[in-house]
Amino acid sequence: MIERDDLRAAVSAGIVTEAQAASLASLADSRRGARENLKPGDEPFELFKGFNEIFIVVGLGILSMGWFAVGAVMINPGAGGLLRQAIMFAIVGGVLIWLLSEYFIRIRRMVAPAIALSILWALNALAGFTAAFAEPFMVGQEDYQSLPLPAALATLTIFFFWLRFRVPFAMAMIALGAFIVALVWTAAGAGTPESATDIFMLSGDGPFAWVTLLIGLLVFALAMGFDMSDPHRVTRRAANGFWLHVIAAPALVNTVALTLFTQGTDAAYLALAVFLLIFAVIAIIIDRRSFLIAAVGYCVALSSAVFDGDGAGYGILILGASLVLLGAAWERLRARLLRLFGPVLPLDRLPPSA
Repeated sequence: MIERDDLRAAVSAGIVTEAQAASLASLADSRRGARENLKPGDEPFELFKGFNEIFIVVGLGILSMGWFAVGAVMINPGAGGLLRQAIMFAIVGGVLIWLLSEYFIRIRRMVAPAIALSILWALNALAGFTAAFAEPFMVGQEDYQSLPLPAALATLTIFFFWLRFRVPFAMAMIALGAFIVALVWTAAGAGTPESATDIFMLSGDGPFAWVTLLIGLLVFALAMGFDMSDPHRVTRRAANGFWLHVIAAPALVNTVALTLFTQGTDAAYLALAVFLLIFAVIAIIIDRRSFLIAAVGYCVALSSAVFDGDGAGYGILILGASLVLLGAAWERLRARLLRLFGPVLPLDRLPPSA
């Protein structure tokens, strides 16, 4: 094991530069923070480091509520320039969020406040650009042509936020923003979907489900790009991939599963079961349990639809037992799948099997 004294000696001997030694030390600290309490094969996941972060998040939540309450009082419709006041309020709010992010994210390196500030930044940007560019009268008439621009600009500002602070959760906000932009842009051209299910049903009216499926595939591809660039999952690239998977998985599962489930035929139920099985195999191979979380709801719905009466309870019971056993045997099953598909898989860019 190379320790700090070894790195100092390497710098003195001219083997590595001081910057390289600092990068190696930072990487070692990152690996210990992500892996020291995990067994081989466990997927690193961190929402907060301590209760102080939760304390700060609560404070940020109360601060934001107070800020918007003060804004509601300060923005006076009777004084004229309502739009200008709202835009200025959003700009000031954005500056305050940025300054708080400089301290809590770049200086304090806090996880939970970084997530909270990412959400606040996204909401503030969306509110500001909507106030600046959206046309309320057109929206009231179900004409959404004025909404794609503010949604796209808000998503772009979230991307700049990510470039500065490298908060992995911001990747989920960017992906979600891309979904909103695509759906609003589609609604502006094809009209509003008749129901929420049309957004995920390939057989529904309009191209909404196809747009959702395409964006889901693109987000999944981007997530795999991050994952395959860091197969040992010791850097923020893997965390970026995790949050992108959280957005991509429901989009892919919802679109295909809901389309098959609503057909109500035995053939459709069988195709749905095969699809979920393939999805589970992909999740195991890439070592991302979030994919299965997205499919659990449809597995329960499938059991309830296929089995009547008490049979539904037994089906759900079997499903729950299967998921528990899968979690217990995840690594062994993954090792077998990697051996089975090894000739066609880039094993050097996938997480190694324990």
